[in-house]
Amino acid sequence: MIFLTVGTQLAFPRLTEAMNRFAANTDEKIIAQVGTETTALPNLDVRRMMDPVSFDETFSQARVIVAHAGIGTILSAKRFQRPLIIVPRRHDLEEHRNDHQLATARALADEPGVYVAWQIDDLPGLLQRTDLHPAQTGFGSKHGALIDGISQYIQGVRPSPPNASR
Repeated sequence: MIFLTVGTQLAFPRLTEAMNRFAANTDEKIIAQVGTETTALPNLDVRRMMDPVSFDETFSQARVIVAHAGIGTILSAKRFQRPLIIVPRRHDLEEHRNDHQLATARALADEPGVYVAWQIDDLPGLLQRTDLHPAQTGFGSKHGALIDGISQYIQGVRPSPPNASR
């Protein structure tokens, strides 16, 4: 089973419609938590909102999670150790007020178990892969740099800009 979740604040028609098209060509069940989405999605098992227990049960049983690049969903994928395909909402497509989801996707693109569909057409290929690994708990690859930066800040050291000559 595939679990699609777009959060509860905004509809995400570009993603839900792409998943509806994908569902028309697969036998795999797709449960879709779509929030305020009003588009007809006949090939998906649509849930507007889910209570926390149902959400966690669905999340833990899914083969793969497909979602916007929301931090709550990313943390849940790590918690339940499920492969996660994220499709960041884009400001230029009026899907969000800024591009923070693109920034989140860039920051997580190299994390084990997190896969980014940079274009909606990337989604079917990612969903058909048989080698998707679960998202990992623990610290990400940028954790050390974050700790170093915080430490330097606390010590009053101004860090050099990236790629600055010394």
